[in-house]
Amino acid sequence: MTCKHMTENLRVLLLQYAAEDVDLITEHLSRGGMSVLVERVGTIEQLTVALGTFAPHVVLADHGSHDADAGAALKALRASRPATPLIVVGGSFDERTAAATLRAGAEDFVAKTNLARLRPAIESAIRIRRPLEKLSPRQLEVLCMVAEGHTTRAIAFKLNLSAKTVDTHRGEVMKRLGIHDVVGLVRYAVRVGLVTPES
Repeated sequence: MTCKHMTENLRVLLLQYAAEDVDLITEHLSRGGMSVLVERVGTIEQLTVALGTFAPHVVLADHGSHDADAGAALKALRASRPATPLIVVGGSFDERTAAATLRAGAEDFVAKTNLARLRPAIESAIRIRRPLEKLSPRQLEVLCMVAEGHTTRAIAFKLNLSAKTVDTHRGEVMKRLGIHDVVGLVRYAVRVGLVTPES
C-alpha cells in the first residue's frame, strides 16, 4: 500500500545529523522511489519552529545527543504535531535506550547500516497515524485524556465542557478512528505515542 503522502514530496525533518548523514539518508530514500524535501535542524528549539513552518510528514532523529535527543523531540511532536511520527536512525543501539524511546512514542529504530528499512518504516508510520488527521484538536485532547484513564466527569471539568459533550466527542473519536471501545482507544493512543504506557 502506498501512503497518500508518497504521491507528493515527502517532507522529512532531520534532527541532529551531520551533513554526510543527511546526504546518505536522502540518497537512500530517493533511490527507493521517494520524492523528498529534507530540512535539517540541530536543536529542539529549531525543531519546534520547523514543525510549524516546514510541517514535516516524518521526523528522523539521531539518538546520540543529550541536548536534542529523541525523548525531547517526542515531547515537542506530541505538543504540536501528534500525527507526525518520529523514527530514530542511528548507529548501534543499546536495548535499554531503544526500549525506553519506543515506550515514549518513537515509531521505530533503523540502523544506518540498514537504511533499506527506512522507506517501509516511514510508510508504515504514516499509515498508522493517518487516522489522527481526521480528529479536531479538541477530539485529540479527549482521546489523550480517555487514554490516560480520566473519567468523563473529570474530562468535562478540566476542559470546561458538559459530560454529554465529552461523550459526544468520544463517540466521534471512535467513529473516525474505527475503534469501538475504550480499551481500543487506549491501545491506539499508546501505539502512536499520544500517551506513554506509564500514564
